[in-house]
Amino acid sequence: MTRALLIVDVQNDFTEGGALAVAGGDAVASAVSQLLAEHADDYGVILASRDWHDGDGDNGGHFSPAPDYVDSWPVHCVEGTVGADYDPLLVTDAITHHVRKGQGIPAYSMFEGTAEDGTTAGEILSAHGVTDADIVGIATDHCVRASGLDAIAHGVHLRVLTDLVAGVGEESSQAALAELAHAGAALIESAEAFGSTV
Repeated sequence: MTRALLIVDVQNDFTEGGALAVAGGDAVASAVSQLLAEHADDYGVILASRDWHDGDGDNGGHFSPAPDYVDSWPVHCVEGTVGADYDPLLVTDAITHHVRKGQGIPAYSMFEGTAEDGTTAGEILSAHGVTDADIVGIATDHCVRASGLDAIAHGVHLRVLTDLVAGVGEESSQAALAELAHAGAALIESAEAFGSTV
């Protein structure tokens, strides 16, 4: 059995002070770093995604001056900007694969992105024989939800580490977790996952 850790969009524009800040984003970044410090060796693959939008154009309608916060959003995570960088509280040394998504188009799932060599998240997991994965990151009700559902569709047994995610809204985040559970994900805290506090 090979287990992967999927780290979704822990970026400056999604943490406190960013263009689409999510409350608790910095806390997630710090907690994921602690998880990596203590348990990186438990994972055969550690894959992190980032929104990586084009600076020109509306990225297929993803950017809007009058966003509806469902299908359109304020400008965020433009390639090469500080907003697109990983949150500085996220220690990235143990990450084995980096995926960029939303390059000119709307994209919520890390499975829609590609690594620098053009491989997708699904291809990376398959190449390493990943059967199980834990997912963490931002935002529970958007990109964590989409990435988790795609991981399950890829045939991965998924655990959502519920203390290592942060969402935009309380109700929408709970609904997303319920949807993931209904699709087959296990919802557990990191302490339960590893038998100790992380």
